Amino acid sequence: MLAVFDKSVAKSPDALNAPDNPQVVSALKNGFLPNHFASVYPGSVSISLGSSGVMAYSFEKQNPLLPRLFAVVDDIFCLFQGHIENIAVLKQQYGLNKTANEGIIVIEAYRTLRDRGPYPPDQVVRDIQGKFSFIIYDSSSKATFIASDADGSVPFFWGTDAENHLVLADDVETVKKGCGKSFAPFPKGCFFSSTGGLKSYEHPLNELKAMPRVDSSGQVCGATFSVDVEAKKESTGMKKVGSAANWSSNY
Repeated sequence: MLAVFDKSVAKSPDALNAPDNPQVVSALKNGFLPNHFASVYPGSVSISLGSSGVMAYSFEKQNPLLPRLFAVVDDIFCLFQGHIENIAVLKQQYGLNKTANEGIIVIEAYRTLRDRGPYPPDQVVRDIQGKFSFIIYDSSSKATFIASDADGSVPFFWGTDAENHLVLADDVETVKKGCGKSFAPFPKGCFFSSTGGLKSYEHPLNELKAMPRVDSSGQVCGATFSVDVEAKKESTGMKKVGSAANWSSNY
């Protein structure tokens, strides 16, 4: 799976930028990275998000134990990889029918956070048990919501291209193609939102700190993020859409 979001929609963390990255390109210009993705994964499907970016997926070369899914509900798009273990419990919790798959469940969880707060987003993501990574794009508000499971069980990478657009994919070579050395594994046990940035849902009261990531050749390649056990922050809830403190502009 692949997603490239314009920096106006999802600004990548500054720490992902490698100090010396001469090979970085513009992932969106002339469809560069989606075209590369299509050449690697024949039969892939690309979804244009207009000026916000692009999403793409393919069922080729996938791990049968960690399948890929694509789902759309109303104006919400979801790329999902992996599986949810407590899927029956979540279907009942969100009032979904028996045919709903993991992508639909994740969309409904996001929509619950967006529309019917206040709910702590860390708890909602933490309630999803299994091996997974997912990318959500809400076209109605031009917002993204991205997460990985607590163990980092699914290969999932992110980076920044020459124009500071956010690139995400389950294939490390695809991310390298668009970001050069400005990439890293997506932090396990974390979620990223357009306005709130990166947060740990396992340790929601702790700040995250970035550490330069050094590859096998000794070059700095992006950054890894870990929980700072000494840095605490105030807990924040998601406020109902339309309220004076709309969560989507504060979290």
